[in-house]
Amino acid sequence: MRVAPKIFPRPRALLGSVGTLLSPSEWLTIDQARVDGFADVTLDHQWIHVDVERARAGPFGSTIAHGYLTMSLVNHFLPQLIEVQGFTHAVNVGADRLRFLSPVRVGSRIRGSGEIIAAEEVKGAIQSVVRVTVEIEGADKPACIVDTISRYYEGHAA
Repeated sequence: MRVAPKIFPRPRALLGSVGTLLSPSEWLTIDQARVDGFADVTLDHQWIHVDVERARAGPFGSTIAHGYLTMSLVNHFLPQLIEVQGFTHAVNVGADRLRFLSPVRVGSRIRGSGEIIAAEEVKGAIQSVVRVTVEIEGADKPACIVDTISRYYEGHAA
């Protein structure tokens, strides 16, 4: 059974929340259609991602998801981990410390879990850093770990 996201009623509630663990998201199956679609959008058609027959004899025994596909799915997982309310607008500031630790084989299921590692007032907003770990079901090591940076504005939208 899935746990609801951690809710912060306003951005300022993030202050003092460093160390808060965020319950895992739901599992998401990585299928070949998703990998092929990502390859089409990014123009990265390396055989390890899109040639099922060749990849079967390759180093991982199957095609694998692009690392950047795995990272981009963090955007899918974040709303399942954390919900900040009471802001006028928010921006994705970027990411720090991205590491790919284990390949995601097509057919695998992944999910995100998180921890708030920073929260501070910055330029009229509250900025948080959430470290998201993308887990692979049944694997010893995660697929990737990335620190996502978000900025929430409580004042009037510009």
